[in-house]
Amino acid sequence: MKILAIGNSFSQDATRYLHQIARCDNVDLTVVNLYIGGCSLERHYNNILKNEKAYEYELNGRRTSDLVSIRHALESDKWDVVTMQQVSHSSVNYDSYNPYIKHLSDYIKKYAPQAAQIIHQTWAYEQGSQRLNVELGYKDQYDMFSDLKKSYSQVAEDLGGLRIIPSGEAFQYAIKSGITNLHRDTFHASLGLGRYILGAVWYETLTGNSIENNTFIDFDEPVDENIIKNAKKCVSEAVKNHINL
Repeated sequence: MKILAIGNSFSQDATRYLHQIARCDNVDLTVVNLYIGGCSLERHYNNILKNEKAYEYELNGRRTSDLVSIRHALESDKWDVVTMQQVSHSSVNYDSYNPYIKHLSDYIKKYAPQAAQIIHQTWAYEQGSQRLNVELGYKDQYDMFSDLKKSYSQVAEDLGGLRIIPSGEAFQYAIKSGITNLHRDTFHASLGLGRYILGAVWYETLTGNSIENNTFIDFDEPVDENIIKNAKKCVSEAVKNHINL
C-alpha cells in the first residue's frame, strides 16, 4: 500500500510510526508526508496554483532534504491513498475548508486518479491549553473536538462520502480511558504514546488489520507496556465505532 499525506505537522505526527507498525505485521506499506508546518488548506491551494516546491518530502516517518510540489508528489508514484486535512486551529470552522478542499480534491483526481481520497480527522488541544482557552476560546477540549468532528464529517459528505481516519476520536477514547501524555506541547502529539496512537488508527483504518497483536515498540520516547495495551483498545474502539456511525 502506498499512502501520500498532504498535510502539516499533524500528519507528520500521524505518520511517524505507520510504516514501522505495518512492517511488524509483514505489511508492505509506504507512506510519504508532504510537510509544511502549520499549513492550511488555503495555503495548499495557493501552492497548487503556483506549482510551488514548498513541501519537505518525508518518507516512512523520516525527514529528507527533498523539496517537492504537490503535483510532483502526486505524479511520482501510483498512490493507493491520498489524505487531506485542515490546519488544527481552523479545523473547527467548516467555512475555512471551502472552497479550498474541493479544489485540492479535484487536483488529486487529475494527477492521481487511481488514488482513494481519505480525510484525516485531526484532534483537539490538551485540556487547559492556552491555545484551546485563549486562541480558540474553548473551556473544554471536548467542545473543540465536537466542532472539528462536525466539520470534517460535513466535508467528507460534501466530497461524495469520503472515508475518515478518526485520529481525533482515538484521542478522545484514550482520554476517557484515563490515558494522559497524549500531547507534547499541548497541541502536537507526544513523541511516544501520542504518535503511536495516531499511527495505529491510521494502520487499522487503511489496512483493515487489527493493531491488537502488533509488536511494534520502537518509540522515540518510553511508553509503558500496560499503557500500550490500553491504547490499542482505544484505537480499535475509535475505528470500529466510527465505521458504524
